[in-house]
Amino acid sequence: MKGRIHSIESFGTVDGPGVRLVVFVKGCPMRCLYCHNPDTWTMDGAEEMEAEEIIRQFNSARGFYRNGGITVSGGEPLLQMEFLTELFSLAKAEKIHTCIDTCGITFRPEDPVFMEKLNALLALTDLILLDIKHIDPEEHKKLCGQPNAPILAFARYLSDMGKPVWIRHVAVPGITMNRRWLYETGRFIGTLKNVKALDVLPYHDMGKIKYEKLGLEYPLKDTPPLSKEDAVRARSVILEGIRASKIEQRKQ
Repeated sequence: MKGRIHSIESFGTVDGPGVRLVVFVKGCPMRCLYCHNPDTWTMDGAEEMEAEEIIRQFNSARGFYRNGGITVSGGEPLLQMEFLTELFSLAKAEKIHTCIDTCGITFRPEDPVFMEKLNALLALTDLILLDIKHIDPEEHKKLCGQPNAPILAFARYLSDMGKPVWIRHVAVPGITMNRRWLYETGRFIGTLKNVKALDVLPYHDMGKIKYEKLGLEYPLKDTPPLSKEDAVRARSVILEGIRASKIEQRKQ
């Protein structure tokens, strides 16, 4: 089986624990206004690679990755579950730590075929990096062009099964950098039982050049990047919401 790949990064340090080989796949149903990889939206121009080829690349520098592993990002990795299952099956046979960076938009609990494939993949996955883009349903549609209900349902599903998760949230001036939304995001995260880390990432506009090359207008051209200090403040508000949620649960 071949995966449809955008690129591979050999020195990933923010995509899971340790130094990692990061595989960026093609295809994504989301259209996030701050997306810095618009060239991954479609399958056009994908390089087809076999899972064995990626494992060989990892093993060729295995000592370099001894505290890390393989992360599949995108695009949206769960669009290629069969390929990921084959890749991770080979990885686990080699005792390689496996991670998926996803927003969970493809989650369809009402579809037994989808769930069978998902559960087979999750059984081989050590960690999920889960992107929560916006906690409000309508604001999420404005930001991403998709509803957030499947994403939040996926987060709850992972919590119920006890799959370790790192939550990621991008703080964007005028969009998600809002005390109400940050606090509510925290309250939701506080209901989950499997969260091992929380990364609040400051919005940046480094993707502008890609939009220019693709002949696309950059949607947030008038939005300034967020400072690291403001991202720290945003994280503190989310943590407030998490604590409030935990306190409420203990009282029930």
